[in-house]
Amino acid sequence: MSKEKNPRRVAENEAMAKTRMLRTSPQKLNLVAQMIRGKKVEKALSDLTFSKRRIAVDVKKCLQSAIANAENNHNLDVDELIVAEAYVGKNLVMKRGRPRARGRFGALRKPFSELTIKVRQVEEQA
Repeated sequence: MSKEKNPRRVAENEAMAKTRMLRTSPQKLNLVAQMIRGKKVEKALSDLTFSKRRIAVDVKKCLQSAIANAENNHNLDVDELIVAEAYVGKNLVMKRGRPRARGRFGALRKPFSELTIKVRQVEEQA
């Protein structure tokens, strides 16, 4: 009499991780996500480690989470994983302000974004 199990959102050879409320604009985050798309996870991790961008630390955490999900939850081989998808979405925007000259108000927008990373196991061609 129980409910049926929810279908998986990703394929059998994939795993996913999502990070919400990253304090950067989606445009800046997409530049870092673009850097790792389609690469093997070892190469992507090393690229993120040596990147000069501040948000690369959070992207690396998300990628490590996706790798851990693949290994522990879906029994995938870590050595055969590639970054299948890395995409960015908008989140809330905090609206702040700053007083300016002649009684005016300067609007400050502080955007947040979210990141989704999917890793896929592919067999290596010899």
